[in-house]
Amino acid sequence: MSLTPPPTESESGAERRVDVLVVGAGPAGCAAAITLQRSGKSVVVIDKAAFPRDKICGDGLTTSALRELDALGLDPTSVPSWIDVEDVIVRSPSGREVVFPLPRNNGVYAAVSRRQDLDAALVGLTRSVGVEVRENLALTAIQQSDADALVTTESGETFRATYVIAADGMWSPTRKALGLAQPGYRGEWHAFRQYFRNVSPRASNELVVWFEADLLPGYAWSFPLADGTANVGFGILRDDSSYSVGDMGPLWRELLNRPHVRDFLGPDAEAEGPHRAWPIPARVDRIALSHERTLFVGDAAAATDPMTGEGIGQALLTGRWAAEAIITNSENPEGCRSAYTHSVETELGVDHRFAERLMRILRRPSGARGAVRIAGISSWTRRNFARWLFEDYPRALLLTPRRWHRNMLSGPGAYRGDHAHTTH
Repeated sequence: MSLTPPPTESESGAERRVDVLVVGAGPAGCAAAITLQRSGKSVVVIDKAAFPRDKICGDGLTTSALRELDALGLDPTSVPSWIDVEDVIVRSPSGREVVFPLPRNNGVYAAVSRRQDLDAALVGLTRSVGVEVRENLALTAIQQSDADALVTTESGETFRATYVIAADGMWSPTRKALGLAQPGYRGEWHAFRQYFRNVSPRASNELVVWFEADLLPGYAWSFPLADGTANVGFGILRDDSSYSVGDMGPLWRELLNRPHVRDFLGPDAEAEGPHRAWPIPARVDRIALSHERTLFVGDAAAATDPMTGEGIGQALLTGRWAAEAIITNSENPEGCRSAYTHSVETELGVDHRFAERLMRILRRPSGARGAVRIAGISSWTRRNFARWLFEDYPRALLLTPRRWHRNMLSGPGAYRGDHAHTTH
């Protein structure tokens, strides 16, 4: 049931009244908006960009992300570059390659899609369920009171909302407007990516992760896309790497000339557009998740996986959790903040801390070699390592008995119905 009455004639001018204003129309914002709309709340989404727009990303979709997209109702056939993945190839610092198979015939456990396509499809889905999405409209100010929040946009239009969900990225203008931004913060990871066309048959079909000794605990990757191109890139931990951010351009050129990378991409591989770099925030357990009537989600909550840099699944989850906290605590802002923080802490916080401990092992080439070797011992370890890597089950599952259940290591993937899409 809506928290606010329909706008009267006097209210339908410069100021809009809504139950929830979502700032940002990426995966986190769309997940929140769809969840709220389906519960009967009045919700408007604003975004400073126009869709489709490029979004720098590795483009990988984990099992967790796929399940959330499936639950939201996203049809993979609406995403042109979407491709299902059944195997993960990992190369250790010693040069050993191991194929880690994902389960077959029980849904989709991994996929790749250009973020430009995925985000545009999510915006379309959000509109299709009745949410108003306003593009080219940026937040410039926010004032909160005991009763609501007043958001001003660059056009001069204002929104008075009972709650605000800030899904506006790592450098969240909402967080900055509330005086909560950390000066000089540049994220925990820094990543670099470029698309390639005319790649080899392997590169157009296989998903590969390279653990390079000089990048640890970071890694390089090549992810295939449905149009035969590949997303190729690498990520380094900002404060624990042999390289600085200023080294990334020269390092990129050198990495592409390493024999195993060059051979994998093929002699005819050609860069498609410029290379792009971006920071990755991964400190969800060390950042304010809420402030009065505002909840932060996705990159605005620094919710990215600290071990892999993957953030789409975390964005979708935090968006849904924020919406659910509002739905169940609509008249109780303190309860809303508490419920949301509890969801994030119990489902992401413990996994993030566990991942950070694992990264200490992966900082050394011997640790990365040992991890790949142990994971490849048997068909069971290979299969479950792939599922663990792609977040089929939580990072710290074995250390959190409250999450144990009979089928915890044999859960189905997403899109188990009549989903039929490009698979490699």
